[in-house]
Amino acid sequence: MSTLRIAVQKSGRLHDESMELLKDIGISIDNGIDQLKASARNFPVEVFYLRNGDIPQYLKDGVVDAAIIGENVLIEKGNGINIAEKLGFSSCRVCVAVPKTMDYKSIKDLDGKRIATSYPYTVQNFLDAQGVTANLHIINGSVEIAPNIGLADAIVDIVSSGSTLFKNNLKEVEMILKSEAVLAVSPILDAEKQAILDKIQFRIKSVLRGRESKYVLLNAPNDKVQDIINVLPGMKSPTVLPLAEAGWSSIHSVISKNAFWDVIDDLKAKGAQGILVCPIEKMVL
Repeated sequence: MSTLRIAVQKSGRLHDESMELLKDIGISIDNGIDQLKASARNFPVEVFYLRNGDIPQYLKDGVVDAAIIGENVLIEKGNGINIAEKLGFSSCRVCVAVPKTMDYKSIKDLDGKRIATSYPYTVQNFLDAQGVTANLHIINGSVEIAPNIGLADAIVDIVSSGSTLFKNNLKEVEMILKSEAVLAVSPILDAEKQAILDKIQFRIKSVLRGRESKYVLLNAPNDKVQDIINVLPGMKSPTVLPLAEAGWSSIHSVISKNAFWDVIDDLKAKGAQGILVCPIEKMVL
């Protein structure tokens, strides 16, 4: 039987969240310190722990069959690699930052300037689209220090909270792209491995739906039930059950996490009482 080889970043936040996702979809991995690969105990999967920047080439060559990787790295180095699923975690953005003392008005201010970055392909495409010519200095790691030591006039790097820019007296002035973790697939994948990947993707979708939803239970007088049902989207339709107290019903449904408070406010306004909200571990459709 075939084994699907999945690459994940070997350390850091993306690694931790990737391993948490694999755990949530029921794949048990035994991995010790400094292991480069580990097999699942209960699923035909082998996990490779690799440098994020190396993963796109391994996907292209078929050394690994799939990967959980930052979308920004795939855009930079993964031309021709398909994204099977966006995963909704490890969010960041690729941004242009300049010294706080710079009187920056537009991207045109960087014409003829020096830009330090680990993303030359992404930056060059952005500059070309803006009609800006700049000199790119390719740096792997510690890009933020480049303006302080006189190596560059600006930088392009990934930003999460912006605290690293602040500590290095830089300010964010342009956002080139938004990024999150994605499930990427090698272009060299046979039918057996595709079948395994399909099962994994089905499980991932179920977990992601659960993370984005809340289960809501509430009580309402019977004359308010229809108004409340009109507010609740549900999976097909809300569940309505009679309470022991005459004239009252219990209503169960699922609501989007993003619309949570707006829906709750609307429910209360329409007569809902005793609203109970629960997390959903997985949602299988």
